[in-house]
Amino acid sequence: MTDATHGPDAVTGVTPDTGLRIAEQRAGGEMVAADGTPLKRSLNRALRREKLRALALVAPLFLFIVVTFIAPIADMLFRSVENQIVSETLPRTVVALEDWDGDDMPEEPVFAALAQDLAIAVELKNHTRLGSRLNYETTAASSLFRRTGRGADDIGEDAADRFVALDPAWEEPATWVGLMASPDWIEAQAEWAAGADDDAGPEPRFELRDGVADALPRAADMYAAFARVIRTEDGDSPTEEEPWPIVCRALHGDLIANPDAAAGFDGANAQLLAAAAEAAPAFEVTGFRDTFLDIDEDWGDTTIWETIKAFSSPYTAGYFLSAVDLQLTADGVARQPEDRQIYGLLFGRTLFMSLTIMGCCVLLGYPIAFLLANLPMRSANLLLILVLLPFWTSLLVRTSAWKVLLQQQGVINDLLVWSGIISDGGRLALINNQTGTIIAMTHILLPFMILPLYSVMKTIPPSYVRAAKSLGATNFTAFRRVYFPQSVPGIGAGCILVFILSIGYYITPELVGGTTGTFISNRIAYHISQSLNWGLAAALGTILLAVVLVLYWLYDRIVGIDNVSLG
Repeated sequence: MTDATHGPDAVTGVTPDTGLRIAEQRAGGEMVAADGTPLKRSLNRALRREKLRALALVAPLFLFIVVTFIAPIADMLFRSVENQIVSETLPRTVVALEDWDGDDMPEEPVFAALAQDLAIAVELKNHTRLGSRLNYETTAASSLFRRTGRGADDIGEDAADRFVALDPAWEEPATWVGLMASPDWIEAQAEWAAGADDDAGPEPRFELRDGVADALPRAADMYAAFARVIRTEDGDSPTEEEPWPIVCRALHGDLIANPDAAAGFDGANAQLLAAAAEAAPAFEVTGFRDTFLDIDEDWGDTTIWETIKAFSSPYTAGYFLSAVDLQLTADGVARQPEDRQIYGLLFGRTLFMSLTIMGCCVLLGYPIAFLLANLPMRSANLLLILVLLPFWTSLLVRTSAWKVLLQQQGVINDLLVWSGIISDGGRLALINNQTGTIIAMTHILLPFMILPLYSVMKTIPPSYVRAAKSLGATNFTAFRRVYFPQSVPGIGAGCILVFILSIGYYITPELVGGTTGTFISNRIAYHISQSLNWGLAAALGTILLAVVLVLYWLYDRIVGIDNVSLG
């Protein structure tokens, strides 16, 4: 047994842990600290303070990692599956499409639900965003929703005209408020209106009267939406605004379905509803399906309806399926049309070219690093400055310089023609293809291979090679059996650096790669900055991250990450 006078504590002093143990061993009675606090409690408090101090020291770094690394990755993963805009913008349509078999054009109730959803979406200006989202899956969906949005305000106008012709009271906002609003809300709104000049705050939230949702479900639903939208978006009050035409169309449908709806009302409202219910069957109104087909005949194509149904869930695998040249349809997963199968090719090209660039960097960088490690220090430092010189030059300038060098009328082709190696008519195509990308990126990433190799080679004692030669080994054998195995950790570090950097490059391939030398990262940048399909860009980025992690795991299993060294 050790204590404060025997063992490690005799040198390092008593720590809180050992002090607590000693106190317990010696406890004939409760030991107290100088301030009278029990020793055990005092030591626990000291330990807690040390832990909090250590946490406070690492908290800024942890917060920085969370904000700059973990949070962006989490956001990317969420965007790759998020699809709430369809279900939030077309909630009634999504429910109505649940029983649609997809064989024929949807029935009238589906078009009625779409009309109600679009009436709200147009006021909120969400229909264009929805069209852009569906356009990622079905071409021309964006223009279809824009055209429909321009005509959505008139849907139900014929029903509104019939109600007004029957009784002008239907044109008065007060009629609808008395019919739909709860008495408590009417009283609260009146008090708010009386004190509105005294900064009484926002108008009270609209409330439906009891029983109206049972008697007039469609009209109550649409009027509540109308009251909510004009209050939050326009700053108006339902007591001052005539409802949308679609509300009148919904009321017409309710009166057809329930001619006795007036039984739940009394007074003038009951008489008004009773007269409307009696006249409603004779109203000449256009069906919702015919209305949409008049606006745009593309609503008769089942493709757009299949797309809406397929992407009605708040979360979808559609982006990931598109990223691997598949698509989500109403019938399940299917392959993309042949002319749209590009991502598999881009992923394969990215891996092939990244590995090729990595191999070129090894072949070119190893001799340079060997030379630097074996030259006198003064000469090595001078050459090392030349290796680092590209870091002091803009990446854009270096890439543009390669465009000048590699083009068919460029410096390299001119030299080859002048030397007679090639004819003037046989100039090499070294730019806007994979060759140009490999050459330019090898030059740009070569220092990232040389520096790890050089730092590892500097730690290899020259006496090892001399000892091998003294035992009869040739120069090649001494290099192969003694020197090269010790430089493998530097090769591993350089390969990881170059491969990871090259697989995510997009500026250089964009400038010199043309159509056959671009990477998957160029497509990700396109979707982020031009097509604005962030979901697909996030899915492509997630797959690229997964591929890199899998390759890293394979490298660790085959070579071993412990064999990687930066010197």
